[in-house]
Amino acid sequence: MGTKECFDAHPNNFLGATRAIVEIYMRYQGRISNWKDEKGFGFISPNGGGNQVFVHIKSFSNRQRRPVGDELVTYELKVDAKGRTQAEDVAFVGERAQSNTSPERRNTSLVLAAVFIVIVSVSSLVGMLPFAVLWLYLFGSAVTFLAYAFDKSAAMNNRWRTQESTLHLFALIGGWPGALAAQKLLRHKSKKQSFQIVFWSTVILNCSALAWLLSPAGSEVLRGFLSAM
Repeated sequence: MGTKECFDAHPNNFLGATRAIVEIYMRYQGRISNWKDEKGFGFISPNGGGNQVFVHIKSFSNRQRRPVGDELVTYELKVDAKGRTQAEDVAFVGERAQSNTSPERRNTSLVLAAVFIVIVSVSSLVGMLPFAVLWLYLFGSAVTFLAYAFDKSAAMNNRWRTQESTLHLFALIGGWPGALAAQKLLRHKSKKQSFQIVFWSTVILNCSALAWLLSPAGSEVLRGFLSAM
């Protein structure tokens, strides 16, 4: 599925983006069924009907309490590396949910993205880079973040997905700070090793290109290109 199809899936892009992000952060409620304690997994039957959701014992916030079946729980949905939907951050009703994702790891990624944008902003303010480069990173990051949100929402609702090559292309042309933020905040594409290898390759290529643009030769080429536009 290409970029156009991804964003055309919603008639109103702003409302579509808002809906996709709300769906990702929404907590669902259901009842545990078919629990296999010896194997450490089972299924959740969502309140209101729908397909059962796979749940593993590691997805429970409270590791001190093991389910026995028929308990009422709240949970979030995630998509694993193979594109399968399953529950995460599962909490028994009456207990507070706690994310299993390390806050330090999440904060490090967000800080990295923020520091990079600050560096580009300062470089533009002091004249080392044209403001067009800063706007490219800001706009590219916003578009890429929304593309991740749409893709995760599509995965959870069995709709057409955005191709991974499209997400990588967005990252390569300057949207990688937004991609990094989406991976951590939306918990999407952050654990699939093959995706991460390609993603960090695009980050390195993009940063290498930016470093060249900061050199005298690169700066001259860039300003000549912008002047000709």
